[in-house]
Amino acid sequence: MGIDGMADARDLLDRYERAWETFDGDLWTSLFSEDAEYSEDPFEPPLVGHNALRALLLEASRTQEQLDMTVERHWVSGPTVLAAWHASYVRRAGRARVHVAGFMTLETDTEGKVARHRAWAQRRETPAAG
Repeated sequence: MGIDGMADARDLLDRYERAWETFDGDLWTSLFSEDAEYSEDPFEPPLVGHNALRALLLEASRTQEQLDMTVERHWVSGPTVLAAWHASYVRRAGRARVHVAGFMTLETDTEGKVARHRAWAQRRETPAAG
């Protein structure tokens, strides 16, 4: 059936946010097709498949805490969800606060799972006080 409008897209994005904020690997991988391509940098080769996606989230859980992610606005064009978002977290090593703002495209398959993820982001880091 796939993504059918703004409400389905919002549900997908809500689950995406929750998976990142809680580092829930099962929820995270359930959002993606088995052979999904995931790219945080459009100029680098993508991660491919559930194992790579789970490893990405596991690494984030080791290096980040106090994560807060919000999708500010989203659009739907056929099976593609476009979203402007921001996030912040604290680096476990060094305690710096990191602020990230970005844009992502989620190309979904007929089941509504993400088949291709591409993101562009700007990061700003504030060193820990002290």
